[in-house]
This record gives sequence, structure tokens and C-alpha cells, in this order.
Amino acid sequence: MAGGAQPGPEPARVLEALELLLGPPADSDSAAEPGKERALCPETLRRNAAALEERLSGAAGWAALRQLRTAVLSRAPALAAGVAGPEPGWAAACGLLALLLCLKERLAALAAAPAAPAAPGAPPPPGADTLSVGQERALRRALRAAVGLGLLPHLPPGLGPGPALGPPPGSRGARLFAAVAALVELARLPALGAPLLARHLRLLLCGLCALGHGPAALCQGVSDAERAQCREALGDILDRVYQPLAVQELLVLQGQPKQRCPGTAPGWLRRLCGHLLSERLLRPSGVQAVVRGVLEGTDGGAGAEAAALDWRKCDAVGKILAACPQQCLSLEDYYRQVCPQILDLLHVQDKASARQFQRVATSTVLSMAREQPQLAERLLLQPLLAPLRRGSEAAELALQDLTAGAVLVPEAELGSCVEDVLKVFVVGNDSSSLLLGSLQPVLGVVFSLYSFARQNVSYLRSPCQDILLWFLEKAEREQALAVLGGLAGLSSHVPTLHPRCQLQVGSEGGAAIVVQETISDEDEALYQKISLEQCHVESLVELLSHCQKSGLAGDFFIHCLKELTQVAAEDEEAPKPAVEPGGSLLELEQEQARQGRKLLVLQLVAALCQGVSDTVFTDMEQVQQFLAAVLQRACAHPARGPGAAAEAQTLAMAMGLVAAVLGGAVQLKSSDFAVLKRLVPLLEELSRSYPEPLTQELASDLRIAILTHGACSPGSLGAAAHGLLGTQPGTAAWSPAGAAPGPPAHRDGSGTGQSRGRAPGASAAPRAPSPAPGGLQELLESACDPQPPARAAALRRLASLVTQRDPEAARLQEKLLQVFLENVQHEDAFVYLSAIQGVALLSSEYPERILPVLLAQYERPAQGKEDTMAAVTRMKLGEVLMRVTRALGDTVCRHREPLIRAFLRGARDPDGALRASSLSNLGELCQHLGFQLGSVVHEVTCCVTAIARTDPEAEVRRAAVHVVVLLLRGLSEKVTEILGKGGFVGRPSELLGCAMDSATPCWGSASSGELWELFVADLPWKCPVFPRRGLPAQFPVRSVSGLSSRGGSSRFPRGIPAAGIPTRPRAPGLRDRHGVLRGN
Repeated sequence: MAGGAQPGPEPARVLEALELLLGPPADSDSAAEPGKERALCPETLRRNAAALEERLSGAAGWAALRQLRTAVLSRAPALAAGVAGPEPGWAAACGLLALLLCLKERLAALAAAPAAPAAPGAPPPPGADTLSVGQERALRRALRAAVGLGLLPHLPPGLGPGPALGPPPGSRGARLFAAVAALVELARLPALGAPLLARHLRLLLCGLCALGHGPAALCQGVSDAERAQCREALGDILDRVYQPLAVQELLVLQGQPKQRCPGTAPGWLRRLCGHLLSERLLRPSGVQAVVRGVLEGTDGGAGAEAAALDWRKCDAVGKILAACPQQCLSLEDYYRQVCPQILDLLHVQDKASARQFQRVATSTVLSMAREQPQLAERLLLQPLLAPLRRGSEAAELALQDLTAGAVLVPEAELGSCVEDVLKVFVVGNDSSSLLLGSLQPVLGVVFSLYSFARQNVSYLRSPCQDILLWFLEKAEREQALAVLGGLAGLSSHVPTLHPRCQLQVGSEGGAAIVVQETISDEDEALYQKISLEQCHVESLVELLSHCQKSGLAGDFFIHCLKELTQVAAEDEEAPKPAVEPGGSLLELEQEQARQGRKLLVLQLVAALCQGVSDTVFTDMEQVQQFLAAVLQRACAHPARGPGAAAEAQTLAMAMGLVAAVLGGAVQLKSSDFAVLKRLVPLLEELSRSYPEPLTQELASDLRIAILTHGACSPGSLGAAAHGLLGTQPGTAAWSPAGAAPGPPAHRDGSGTGQSRGRAPGASAAPRAPSPAPGGLQELLESACDPQPPARAAALRRLASLVTQRDPEAARLQEKLLQVFLENVQHEDAFVYLSAIQGVALLSSEYPERILPVLLAQYERPAQGKEDTMAAVTRMKLGEVLMRVTRALGDTVCRHREPLIRAFLRGARDPDGALRASSLSNLGELCQHLGFQLGSVVHEVTCCVTAIARTDPEAEVRRAAVHVVVLLLRGLSEKVTEILGKGGFVGRPSELLGCAMDSATPCWGSASSGELWELFVADLPWKCPVFPRRGLPAQFPVRSVSGLSSRGGSSRFPRGIPAAGIPTRPRAPGLRDRHGVLRGN
């Protein structure tokens, strides 16, 4: 025992007296089982009490304890009477309580005394009221005996052991109050209260509840003041203990297990416990205490059964929290007090219990939203979504008072908000109108976060995507389409991120909403706006790629097509400019908005066609809506003007799709024909009013086939279907589902219709792609078809035959070359790209025969009034030659001289674009040949240097300098051997001063840097006196080709071509080496 010498007995003496009073029984009882505490019989209690009295009266050193015990008993007459009473159990209990009160006074006095100073360098001594391990063991035994002998036998029926072991009639109330009062006094000292409340809180609460709130019959001999004192002590103890423990004990008292007491808890106790639990709930952090008290002891459950049990338990707790207690003044006050605590449950950091707390919070929110939607929206959902609302364009914020760069929503708050929305809405998975309606206004900000996270490394991408997909899945189809239109910018149904706010990368992998800095450069602002719109469109397409099975992607695609029809109608109604030169600013803004909407619709349709068009339609209903949108646009606005070719191709594709569906590409049922009949009025209108006769005839045939359910199928349908699918009659066509249906059966006029497609469950393998000679002749004829889709499909098939080394195609290679070259001159991009691919494949297979013909065509000078078309055709041939060069690989050195000669002659052509294209082709060829250039390298370098110095067009000069860069890269370390003797070492640096624009010197510096790196790489040592004089890591490119890139100045890393420095000018619509389609 630690502590200084104080007047009065030592705590050790008091504990010794307690041990003496609870001494072992007689020898006859000593055979009890070891490890268990021996029971105290009445005879033992009497003997121990007599021994204690004898020790107190005559033993040396016990006088101080005797005096203190006398003083304590004088203040507690009930205990004094009990010590002197004849009943051994109650006498022992009173003696134990008196000694414990003595111990409490001595420990309190020792704790109040000043502590002894610690020696220098020694740890601080323990407190004066600190007990040793043995003393704490004796104290716990004494507390257990005092509660068992003094409190438990005097509890009322239903709370205690029952009347069989109870006290004499009429003494229960007084004895219970005496024991409870002594125990409450002990609980006020932490050293004694901690073991007492940790092990005997429930019994103490039972006594206080019975005395303070029980019926009067249970409190005989207890005055009203004493009952009020018990009520006050009950509240004080409940406030001081660990709140989850208090909740647990009150829950047990409210419905005690039957194995512990013969009956259930009385009604007055159940009502009292409910009232006390409500008080615990309404305290600060009371919600978390109640949840911990209810759920403590469950681990969240790893298995399915445990998880289901947890869900039921959490749902029950949520319903309890959603119900307003009776003592609350109003429902709104209760919600106002509890709702912030419910939201705090979502942020519990304890991993062991976080999942259960989140489940309770989600269940409570959903229960409140069902029972009190208005209060739940105002006090729960709006605070939950507040960070997202703060950054929305609908927020009423005085942004003009905020400085640029000010943080509007911090990273931690925004990330926590997104995670909370995921837990409540997505995990809770309740698609009520309240939840969907409250979430819709912030979807624009969530979508901006999703688009921002796609461009950066952020953990917000996945939760934002889950939130958006959940809403699109649970909302009605009309609401989901309206939201998608708002996210795309077609409508204002969804408020987006505030125009003066922007997202900023956070330090923890999240994002923050900050006030955007004002951009003074209009070009830079326009660039950022276009980049943001492009990113949003790409994000929307990726989002829709996850919605294809539900059909939402197809419905939105049809919605965009209808918007496209409306845009076309507006353009036709107002062919002249809508704003006169002297028009108002409002009219100008309206016209700009209309033009911006038109471009956005076109961009959406193009992105959807590229991103999700392969499996966008899931049923015949969507196919019919798509066809109706295309046919309706064709009926209202027949193809004419600059976009007539594209409109005609779209209509041909749509009608070919109808023909393919009717021709057996998919299995049709009677319900499908009922859907297709909606197209009949449009086809009839098309057959009457469309200006092209073939289209009129095909529309009429399609109408007949639909009305007869395919029984009458004119021959034009088969041609249209095969033209769309890229097959010939007699070959198998793959259906959209990936199965190969059989060839369409020929139908007669009998109307049986039993042979449409193949039977269900039958399998059909695709036929061999190599056609008979007659089929090859049909392909050659189709390559001259007036319809571009059919022509392009035939060219692709011919190219595949060349790749497969078909014998008939090899025999007719000259005819194939003629057909390909004729189609190279076609204006449709799909056609001439297919022709370019065919010529390249044919040339790579038979270079000795085909290359001379191509070179002769490329070197033929343009004459007459069609100079521009001839130059474009020669540029297309240049693309063919470069594809052949890449395909030949190292064997291209055999054709080195004719290729170089052709490109050098093209570099002297009067057309500037052709000169730049020839130089670009020459540079790529030189890079590919490398040291195999041989002696012509000096001729090439002299030529390109002269062009870089003297050519009047900046694009050509840049291309010439680019040839030098590619040449140096191709020669690599052999540049000193090949170019050193020719005096070329100083020429790249001379190009820095000979250019008449700002971009050419940049590439001159690039060539000097390439050359310097090659020289330094050959040196066996590094010369510190002769440092590297090369290009810096980044350099600006300004005003390239008259267009400002990102505000007139950009920075590009070394070795990456900047905008405006073409690698090789191409004809409109050509694909570059990365497969990107240019032009048209």
C-alpha cells in the first residue's frame, strides 16, 4: 500500500478487517471445490462477526479503526441497528458496508493529502489511494458479499430472487434503502466506484429504480425525501458510467431473461427503462451510445447468415431511432437533435464497428424518409448533400466576394460527402421518389467529379460512377433520359458545377472545389471550355457503356437522333443568318446558344456511334425507334445541299437495316412485325415524296414486306441487305447477336412464310470467304455501285481476297489495281480509304508489278483546270506509297531510288500542300532507310536545306526541317560517318536564322539537338568547358498557321511534334499511322 502516515487507520487495516469478517468457514466446510468461492453459512457469519468485534475491542493497533467505525455507524442508524441485530446475513451485510464506508473515508483523505515529491530521476510514486493487487482482490470480494447479503435479498419480486429468500415482512424497503444509500456513497469515490459499477451496476440500478420510481407498496418505511434522493442518485450514476454500458443494463432491465428471474419485468419498470433510454438517446452523442449498447458484442458477421442477422438488427435499431420518444416536445425538435448524430454514424473510424454503424445510419435515414419525408429531406438529406450543393450552379453564393483560388469545398469534406451518398443511396438501395428527387440536383456535380477523376488518379471515380449508375437504373426511363440530357448539356434539368468554380486535385487522392481564376486570354478560355466539353462527352459515353443491357444507352441514342432531326429542321427553317449585323446582344447570344447546341448534338451522336454503337440496341422496339428517327428526318428534309451525301448514306444504311432484318438476319416473331408496322406510314411517305427513284422503290418494297410479314419479299430487299452487311448473295451474314443465320429463303406469293431464317436452336457456320470466279466478277461490279456503302464493302472484300492470295484475284491483279485507283479519286472518305487500303495490300503482295505503276501515277504532273483534284489524288497515292514502304520493311531498299526520285520531284510541285506532303513522305522514308540511303543522302540534304531557305510557304519549310530531324534520327550513331564529310554538321544550326516564321527555328533547334546528342554519345569523356548547347526541355510554339494554340503559346516536350508542324499533309479523311480519321 502506497501513501504517507495519516491520523486514523491505514487502508490495509480496514481490508484486514474485511477479510476477517469474510473469513473461511469451519473445517467441516473446507472440502469445497478449489477455484470456487466458499459459501458463507449463517454460523460462519456469526463466528466471523464475533471475532471482528473481539479484535476491535482489545487488539493493539485497532483502536483507530474502532473509532472510525463508530463514527460511520453513528451517521447510518440503519446500519448500526443491523450490525446489532439477530439476523446473521443482514448483520454481516451491515458490517461489511460500514467497513467499506470506513475504507472510502480513509482513501478520500489520503487522495486529498499532498503527494510526496519524487526523487530526482526516479519515476513518480503511485497515488496515496492506490491499492495493491491483493488488496483489490479483497475489495472485490467484500463488494460482492455486501451486494449479495445486503442488496439482492431485499429487491422487490420480479427484480430479486423472490419472496422465498426475502427479508421479514415490512423491513424490505428500509433495509433496501440502507444498502443502496451505502453503495451509492461508495460509488462516489473512483477507487471504489469503478469495481462496484463494473460488476454490480444492474443490481444497484434495480434498487434505485424500485426505491425512486416503484410503487409505494415496495417502499414501505422509505420517506418521500429518501425516494427523491434515490431518483437523484439514479440519474447521477447513469450520467457517470460508460453510456453504452448504461444502455445495455437498461435494456436488460426492460426485458430480463427468464432464466434469471421467474417472471418478466414489471410494467412500471419497463416504462421507466424506456424513459431512461430515451434520455440516454437525447444526450450529446446519445445516438452513438445507444447504437453501441445495442450492437456491442456482434462482429458484423462474415457469413451470409450473420450478415442477414446484422441487417435485421440494424434495421430494428434504425426503426427505434426513427420513432420519436414520448417525452420530446415535438417531432421536429427530436429530428433536429438526432439527425446530426445519425449522420455522424457514417464517419465512425473504428474498423471493427464502422460497418454496423453505417448500416444503422442507412436504415435510420431510410426509415425517416418513409415515415417523415419532409423532415427527413430538410434535416437529413439536405445536410448530407450540402457540400455537393455548395458547388452547384444553383447555389446562391456571393462568389464575387471570394478571391480566386479560395477553397469552397475542402477535399476531405467533398470526399466524405461522396462516400456518405454512396452508403445511404447506393448501399441502402431504396428507390423512393424522395431519395431520387433529392439526389437529382447534385448529379451534375457528381458527374463533373466523375469526369475529373477519369483524367486524374483519384479514388472518387468508382463511387461517383456507382452513384450515377444507381440513379440511372432506379429512376423512371423518362427521368433518366432527362438527366442524361442535362449531363450532356442538352437541357437544364440537372444543375452542373458552378461556372465560376473548378475542381482541383487534392493531396490525398481526392478533389476540392475552388473558385476559378479569371482567364483574360479568350483563346485560353475557349480551349479550356472545349476541352471540358469533350471530356464530359467521353465520360458520358463511358457511363452509357455500362447501361447497354438495360436499354438506356439505346434510348438515349435515339433521343439524340431526334434532337438531330430537330436541329436539321431549325436549319431548314432559318437558312439565312438569324442575326442581322445590327441585331441586339440578346439575339446574338441566342444564336450562339443555338449553334452550340447544334455542335453538341453532332458531337454526342458521333461519340455514341463510336463508343456504344455495336451493342446499343437490345430489342426490336429500339431498332424501330432508331429507324423511325432516321426515316422521319429523311421525309421531312430530303437530302440536298452540302450534306446530301451523308444524309443519303444514312438513309441507305437505315433502309438496308430494315431489309436485313426482314431478310433473316434476326429471328422475327409476330410481335416484332407489330412493332415494325409503325414504320409503314414513314415508308409510304418516303416512297411518294423522296426525290431519288431507287429509294422510292426500296421504300415501297419494304412497306410491302412488312405488311405481308415477309411473305412477299421483292428482290431489291436482298441487294440492300447484302450491301449493308458487306456480303454477297449466297454467303452467310452474321446477325447482331453473333450467330450466323442461314441465307434468306426465297418466298413465293403463297404467304406461308415458314422459311424465314433458320430454325430455333439450329447452328450455322459462316461459309468460306473466298467466292467463285462469278462472285469475284460481282464484287468488281459492286465496286462501281453508285451507293457508297455497297462500293466500300466491295472494296473491303476485294482487299481481303488480296490478303488471302486468292488465285483468281492474283490473275486479275491489273483489273483490281484499276478498280482501286479509280476509287481512290472518289470523294467519299469511306470509299477512298477502302481503296487506299486495297492498293497498299496489292502493292505489298506484288511490289515488282504494282510499284512502277503507282510511281508513274504519282510523278504525273497536274494539267488543266483540275489541278486541285489531281494534287489531292497524288497525296492519296503518297499515302499508299508510305503504307507500302512500311509493309515491305527492310526490303524497301530495292526500291530506294525510284521512291526518293518521286518524292524529290513532288517537292518541286507548284502546289504547296503536295510539296509539304512529299517532303513528309521523304522524311519518313529516310528515317526508315537509315544508313541504307547511301550516296544519295547528300543530295537529299542539299535539297531540303535549299527548300527550307527559299520556299515561300511556311508549311513547306517546316516539313523540310522535319525531314532533317527524321534523317538524323534514322542515321543514329552513323551520322558522323555518313554526313561528316559532306559538311552537313553545321547546316541544322544555319536553319535557325533563315526562317521567316516562328515555328521553323524550333525544328531547326530540334535537329541541332539531335545532332549534338549523337556527337556527345560518341565522346569517351565529358568536357566541362564545352557544355551542351541544345534545345531546352520545352519550347514555345506561337501562332502556327495563323491559329493560336491555347492562347497563342504552348509548351511541348522534346521530340513530340507541336501543333502546326505536320508530319505529312494528308487528303481529307485519311487515317494517320495511329488510325485516327482526319477530315470529312
